Amino acid sequence: MRFMFVGDSMTIGRAGDYTWRYRMWQHLGAAFGGPFEIVGPRTALYDDDAAGAPAAGAPAAGAPAAGAPVAGPPDCQGYAGPDFPGEARRHLAGWGEGWQHMAPLIGPAAGAAGADVLLVSLGLIDLGFYTRADQTAENVRRFVAAAREARPAVRMVLLPVIPNVRARHDAPFAAEVARFNELLAKAVADLTTDASPILLAARPASYEIDHDTYDGTHPNASGEHRIAGEFAAVLHQAWGIGGPYRPAAQP
Repeated sequence: MRFMFVGDSMTIGRAGDYTWRYRMWQHLGAAFGGPFEIVGPRTALYDDDAAGAPAAGAPAAGAPAAGAPVAGPPDCQGYAGPDFPGEARRHLAGWGEGWQHMAPLIGPAAGAAGADVLLVSLGLIDLGFYTRADQTAENVRRFVAAAREARPAVRMVLLPVIPNVRARHDAPFAAEVARFNELLAKAVADLTTDASPILLAARPASYEIDHDTYDGTHPNASGEHRIAGEFAAVLHQAWGIGGPYRPAAQP
């Protein structure tokens, strides 16, 4: 079975991170019970030393405007986990990239890699900098259509947007996040099929930005485990893939 991780800065991670992708790879290795592969066209982390560190939750320097093509951010292989092999680092994620950027990329990426399951965490960057909730939800539908055109039987698990620190003091932004999560749930209900099922994950249990992020947006080790644990729970409970999430020894 081939898994592809799709996301924004919370998924790609930056130099020195483990990433929730690493935690998920560890989980699958321990619980899947058969051969599996992590697939995707990219392997690197975001290198903020090369680009200049962006503010928490902001796009990378030179990030594309809405509708603009994505050239790709500076990247590196400076993962914190020395046991994270190159083939397991594969993904389709980018700092400053959201649903609107991934919708035209997912078809070619999923088709070339033969992806069977997409684990997707997108939306925060869209709502913060590019598109409103309704526009973002339309891009979700474009993404699903493109993925299915390339892989008609692909399965997808979509994580709702976890509000970041901005939502505490920006009421219109917080409202857009809440509205998008409602529209995401509707899109999942509308679009899931027997041939290509889509599941909506829950916000990771007890996820708190003061405890589970290092800057109010991006997950620290605790947050990485919580995100991976939510994806693992959905895969196991709905499809019998893997088992309950049992974090490897910290970090």
